[in-house]
Amino acid sequence: MIHPVAVIGAGPYGLSTAAHLRARGIPVRIFGDPMVSWRDHMPAGMLLKSTPVASNIDAPQRGYRLVDYCDAAGIPRLVTDEDIIPAATFVAYGEWFQQKLVPELERVRVVSVERRGTAGFELKLDSGEQFTARAVVVATGLSGLAHVPRELAAAAPDGPTPTGPVSHSSQHHDLSRFSGRELIVVGAGQSALETAALAAEAGASVRVVARGRGAVDFGDPPWNQPKLRPESPFGRAWSLYAFSYHADPYRYLPPQARHFLVRRILGPLGAWWLRDRFEDKVRTREVRRIIKSEAREEGSVLRVETPGGRIEELTADHVIAATGYRVDLAAMDFLGHELRARLAVSRGTPKLGAGYVSSVPGLYFTGMLGGSSYGPIMRFVCGTEFASPRLAGHLAKVHG
Repeated sequence: MIHPVAVIGAGPYGLSTAAHLRARGIPVRIFGDPMVSWRDHMPAGMLLKSTPVASNIDAPQRGYRLVDYCDAAGIPRLVTDEDIIPAATFVAYGEWFQQKLVPELERVRVVSVERRGTAGFELKLDSGEQFTARAVVVATGLSGLAHVPRELAAAAPDGPTPTGPVSHSSQHHDLSRFSGRELIVVGAGQSALETAALAAEAGASVRVVARGRGAVDFGDPPWNQPKLRPESPFGRAWSLYAFSYHADPYRYLPPQARHFLVRRILGPLGAWWLRDRFEDKVRTREVRRIIKSEAREEGSVLRVETPGGRIEELTADHVIAATGYRVDLAAMDFLGHELRARLAVSRGTPKLGAGYVSSVPGLYFTGMLGGSSYGPIMRFVCGTEFASPRLAGHLAKVHG
């Protein structure tokens, strides 16, 4: 009996990987809710920071780019760097990609994965089914990886919630709940700045608290990009070109350098088009650090140290931590304890070899889960162009 390959996750990386495996004639079972993080864990009205060329889900054949979806849906083409992509359009594109190239998607959850000797892996589904897979690709994206720093989590001992004193930005789809209320958004990246702008437009009084002097900034518009540098999906720069098209050597860098670069390259920065919606509508407060958060009768209180060294308290009805995501295998409880114990890790992230395979033969990780091994491109949709054909090729060679 030929066991299938199991792909866990139905976001851009899971869908792209499954499409490449299917094109090679490899039996695949893919599990998940298509585009769920994009659809349910981002605020309504959000626009993508990435440009159209950086927003294509890679397919094994022509005709499945974002512009192809626009043509099929009869909507204006999104082509140039000045075209801004609504998140709702990108979700619809991903669902169209799934229907066309991965129609056998199973909308069930994988509850456990265990190694089964030399036969592969034993998977259990929440439907009650158990089956054996010859290989497993983990492409769960941001699911379960929302990061709330310890100093902010102190105000929410039972965990961040939209109705409590502190939440994570991924817990909000409808920001109109904050109309007429005081809101603090902690962070300086696109998620923080766009969440703040959308909440202000919904009627909230918003203040962004950013750690570090000069922390709140916006990128240059496309017409101000340098011309005499190579193009990449992220802009014109030699480093961005290398990270985009030559990511294989990244995993040979020293661990400290790999983890630093994957965090900092294309790090906290607002999109050029967001500046006008943000300035004069959202207050900003730059602090050296946040010392502690507390829930009091008057609301959520942040104790901060100012750049000048003073200790101050900031109060609001609610605090949103737009503090990103952190890969941690301990959070992936569907992977059996024995399996996780066998995985080589670096700061909680899987160490991957050629073709995105982990230290456990037959177990692959892609998307954000591969960032510490393959670099910052894995944080973005356009990384599917690099990752999916290589992963599928390696898997076909070893397990095909």
